[in-house]
Amino acid sequence: MAQAVLRIGVVGGSVAGCAMAIAGARAGAQVTVHERSDGALEDRGFGIVIPPALHRELVAAGYLDAGMPTAPVPSRVWLTRQSGHSTARELACQEGAVTACHWGLLWRTLHANAGRAVRYHRGRPVTEVRRHPSGGAVIRTADSEQVYDIVVGADGPRSVTRESVAPGVRPVPAGYAVWRGTLPLTALAARPHLLDLLRSAWITLGYPGGHGVFYLIPGAAPGSRLLAYAIYGSPPPASWTAGREAYVRRIAEERFPADWAGLVGRGEHTSMAYHPVTDFHAPQVADPPFLLAGDAASITRPHTASGATKALQDALCLERVLRGAPSPADALRAYAAERSPEGARLVALGRRLGRAMVERTPDWTAMGAAEVAAWSRATLDGADSYLYGAAHE
Repeated sequence: MAQAVLRIGVVGGSVAGCAMAIAGARAGAQVTVHERSDGALEDRGFGIVIPPALHRELVAAGYLDAGMPTAPVPSRVWLTRQSGHSTARELACQEGAVTACHWGLLWRTLHANAGRAVRYHRGRPVTEVRRHPSGGAVIRTADSEQVYDIVVGADGPRSVTRESVAPGVRPVPAGYAVWRGTLPLTALAARPHLLDLLRSAWITLGYPGGHGVFYLIPGAAPGSRLLAYAIYGSPPPASWTAGREAYVRRIAEERFPADWAGLVGRGEHTSMAYHPVTDFHAPQVADPPFLLAGDAASITRPHTASGATKALQDALCLERVLRGAPSPADALRAYAAERSPEGARLVALGRRLGRAMVERTPDWTAMGAAEVAAWSRATLDGADSYLYGAAHE
């Protein structure tokens, strides 16, 4: 493949877009990114986790820097509120190594690495993508039209590009919500036992009708940490008037052990947001000259912790197929053959986890290590997930 003259246009400059831009540049292409926002994106997002092996691969390949702050932990601890009490009870400890990151720091690193070899245009909303008679594709903005050999749709759930690959595919509501938040570690000053636990594990806290996840992530200041959480449950009832973000405080006060409820209910947040959970997958994620990446290709429910992971794996796949295929079209067909079924697999896994952890929660108070291990195996149903490992007896 004449990689030096291959022209790639990327729609969207977030995590997926920057990663795909790096992939194209590393494969020898000329890459241009069109990002709708006219400002930096590093203040967006909350905590995310990625598999440690993937993090090492991305550092070795030059997508990420070894010095990018992370907060890795080797284990997962399951908790619930003791029946009839306000204290927590540990159900199980599983192997479940994750590399926790702050979304903004991840984007900053990818953007910096892409910026060395990529044209990155801010404030350029893409209004249309279409096929060009040459066999390539056109990206149209308010003030320009550019022709590319490949157009990458990394433009999220409401992707403009997806209409050229999988028209009519839209996010589907799951029927429940997730609340995300971050707090400074000062919130744990009066709870040193929780801080000690969080330094070695990420926490899943089960309650009737949902669960919460807690873990440490890097803060913006060098060496700093934040406490991140994601809490899943039913959305506020129509009679609730205090704001959707505030409803999670009620969930915490009614359902969580007292220490954890205090963090969510009374802690001074650095960020807090409410999101209805949705999912979808495009049955085919590439149709030359178009391909989809990240949330434009599929959204899996957050229980799989695969949003950023999938986007980064999409990029590694793109680089590999561009290097190995005889033509751009062959590269995109190889990409589709690998990434289309992976998106479908993750969406199916997310739905199983959602049913088991939100829609049909078990009686957490009756469970111990053996029961959590058996429940995990039954829920995964043979699927692979880096979040679940062997139980520690």
